[in-house]
Amino acid sequence: MGLKAAVFLSVPAAVRPLPTTLRRHHLSPSSSRSSRAAATRISAAVMATAVQPAVVVGGGRVGQALLSMGPPAGGDLLLSRGEALPPAAPAGPILVCTRNDDLDGVLDATPKSRWQDLVFFQNGMLDPWLESKGLAGANQVLAYFVVSKLGEPPVDGITDTNPEGLTAAFGNWAPAVAARLQKQMLEKLIWISALMLVGARHPGATVGTVEKEYRAEVSSLIAELASATAAERGLSFDEGMEERLCAYYRAVAHFPTAVKEFKWRNGWFYSLTEKALAEGKPDPCPLHTAWLKEIKVI
Repeated sequence: MGLKAAVFLSVPAAVRPLPTTLRRHHLSPSSSRSSRAAATRISAAVMATAVQPAVVVGGGRVGQALLSMGPPAGGDLLLSRGEALPPAAPAGPILVCTRNDDLDGVLDATPKSRWQDLVFFQNGMLDPWLESKGLAGANQVLAYFVVSKLGEPPVDGITDTNPEGLTAAFGNWAPAVAARLQKQMLEKLIWISALMLVGARHPGATVGTVEKEYRAEVSSLIAELASATAAERGLSFDEGMEERLCAYYRAVAHFPTAVKEFKWRNGWFYSLTEKALAEGKPDPCPLHTAWLKEIKVI
């Protein structure tokens, strides 16, 4: 199955198949009453759809959280990364919750006939990898929630500017929807890349510390990465990006910071730098490059 529509969700709804009548809703933070009403309608429609058994690949924090949201009668199947998908596996979605570097193994362990059911929960820039595997229209969930420790409930991406939730999902059945949501994927990439790099400059800083004490640094980096991304992809971001991203920082303030999975996150922005310099052009991300050098990542 593909995820049948795209919409901003709260965490439990993110793993349910979405009714075809729903479309992505952009709710203006300036109209809080209509936002709450629309969010209620969306939530009610999604909750009315039965949760079907799924395969969950990866038993870490996110995988266990998704299992806890499964059908009341059970039926989910948990697989470790690289474990072969058995013939009797549930026919529903295959929720992939591994690290990005394990994705090749997941694909190898999944029959090609089931690739259309893969739903990727990974952070970062997956587009080049998906395209290289013939999965350019794959199902993805842009999961704006965190699970601090194994077994703990997820902290949802409901913020003071987006009370309807930020988590979004799209599927390969509708490339047009995927294109519309690409900006949300890129915003999330900017969110995590800017946050973690600024946090790494200040050892011990939590997400909340970055937002509260180093707001000027992270704001400058968000603006720089957004400008470079917009130029590379030929798009423009919606107004208020900095406030949207900083609002999510406040929602997960306790989470630690560190530059991780460089290839999939900050590495994409550094590839823009390398390309520009190779062409004799100015670095589109000079602050980003300087801070990566400062913490000795490059």
